[in-house]
Amino acid sequence: MSYSDSTSRRSFLISSGATLLASTFSGNTAFADGPAPAQTVSADEALNRLVAGNKRFAAGQITHPGRTPDDFKPLAAGQFPIAAIVCCADARVTPEILFDQGIGDLFVIAIAGNYIEGAGASVKGSIEYAVAELNVPLVMVLGHSQCGAVKAAIKHLHDHDALPGAINDLVNNIKPAVVETEGKPGDPLENAIEANVHRGVAKLNTLAPVVAPAVKSGKIKVGGGVYDLATGAVKLLA
Repeated sequence: MSYSDSTSRRSFLISSGATLLASTFSGNTAFADGPAPAQTVSADEALNRLVAGNKRFAAGQITHPGRTPDDFKPLAAGQFPIAAIVCCADARVTPEILFDQGIGDLFVIAIAGNYIEGAGASVKGSIEYAVAELNVPLVMVLGHSQCGAVKAAIKHLHDHDALPGAINDLVNNIKPAVVETEGKPGDPLENAIEANVHRGVAKLNTLAPVVAPAVKSGKIKVGGGVYDLATGAVKLLA
């Protein structure tokens, strides 16, 4: 996979438009500390950092091994992440490690199956907080190979059985991605995993009242990728 800047930008799903009205969030912060300062890193720069970091990780050449209290002390008074990552709540998927980023660089929202549609206020509110309060310039929906939640959606797609507890609702929210890819060439699981990411990106691009206006104005960019557990590489989706 090529990690050139042009390829990254071309393969990322982005939207841009007019300037976002400053009054959208001014004087109405959700948390006592107020919003972070304007982000000095552009979305493209943030993406390039993630791409470069993942390339280092896949090559076994990480540069951010520090995870001691001393590494957290400089950020005790506030956080200034360069990106929000909506990833799967999977023990094998840790964005800070696979993108080789430092403490406080990423705002991570983890949910089994990394889906957005139907995820509820806790997930959507967390994403909105990252955009409105932390001023992240980039939001990435990150799927991964061999995703158990997507496997379950495929297995139970046409079943009329009910999985226990809220697991049933979780799997049902991923089934539309499976339906979209039924009968398409290629591996059914890989196809569904990518479709699930695409659906998440599309939802964020239209998610009112916070994310969609920020996307339209060019304040942020939204895109998706799939992390390969076997190789360590993240494939950006077009």
